[in-house]
Amino acid sequence: MLQCADHTGLVTSLPIVEEVLVDHAAELGRDFIGYRNHVYRVLNLTLAVRGDSCVELEKIAVAAVFHDLGIWTNNTFDYLAPSVVDAREYLAARGMADWIAEIEAMILDHHRVTTSREDPRSLVESFRRADWIDVSLGLRRFGLSRRFIATVCETFPNAGFHRRLVQLTIHRFWRHPLTPLPMVKW
Repeated sequence: MLQCADHTGLVTSLPIVEEVLVDHAAELGRDFIGYRNHVYRVLNLTLAVRGDSCVELEKIAVAAVFHDLGIWTNNTFDYLAPSVVDAREYLAARGMADWIAEIEAMILDHHRVTTSREDPRSLVESFRRADWIDVSLGLRRFGLSRRFIATVCETFPNAGFHRRLVQLTIHRFWRHPLTPLPMVKW
């Protein structure tokens, strides 16, 4: 699968990701490029955190493309459950039901502040760390070099993704001040 990598060794395109994104292009609207780039940043950061190349690339790709998609498919900032439903349907329709539990755990735990309940070396924990690296704009690095994170971010520019998250957070805060970040878990 590394034939999809560019000169830096980063995975820049995967059929699974592109198919799902195209299927949801209308829902993503102007956030399409920002979300696409976030997906590829998280995917590449997960591979780097894992440190074992592309052994589980397809699983990482499915989790990455669906992990925040519920924001757009269900028009909600309380998006973990809708994202899981979308991923389950996708996996079941493609005969990959045996992946559902792990993909579900990756999606449900990706905003956990503390270490996942899974094994610290698990794919779930690696994915959680990768998403935190991206959402924190590299403030949390989990052992990855600043240079590598910068290379990932240069390859997949923000394209307004973090600004959109701030807008959604503010909107959610005004409507639900007691639960402004429902996706964050301890």
